[in-house]
Amino acid sequence: MPILNVKLSAKKSTALTKAIAEMLLEASTRILHKKRDLTAIAIEYIDPDDWIVGGRTLSEQGMNSFYFDIKIVDETNTKAEKAQYIREVFGAFERLLGNLHPESYIYVQDVRPTAYGYGGRTQEWRYHQAS
Repeated sequence: MPILNVKLSAKKSTALTKAIAEMLLEASTRILHKKRDLTAIAIEYIDPDDWIVGGRTLSEQGMNSFYFDIKIVDETNTKAEKAQYIREVFGAFERLLGNLHPESYIYVQDVRPTAYGYGGRTQEWRYHQAS
C-alpha cells in the first residue's frame, strides 16, 4: 500500500511514465515486498529550465535529475532492504534518464501505522483486524 511520488526533470512522455512506473512496481514488490495491486504512483514532469542545482538550471548543466519518495509503514522493512532499494532504484533512474545529476534524491519514509492508511483506515487498524 505504499504511495510513490516522483518528480522528473524531463519533457512529459507516456513511454517514460510507463517505464518508470513498471521499474518502481517491480523494485517495490521484489525488494520491499509490497503488494503490487496496492501500490500507487504519481509522476510529475518538471521542465529542466525550472530545476536548479547549485544555482544553475539542469538545462544549463546538460543534466537530468529526479526526486522520489516512497511512504512505507515503519518496521516493515530492514535497513538492508531500504539500502538495496535506494541503490537499485537510483541505478534504474540513471539508465532511464541518462546523464543523471548526482544531486538526485530518493527518500524512503517510514511512517507510523497510526498516522498512515488508505481507504479511510489506518494501517494500525488493518493490523489489528488481521490478528
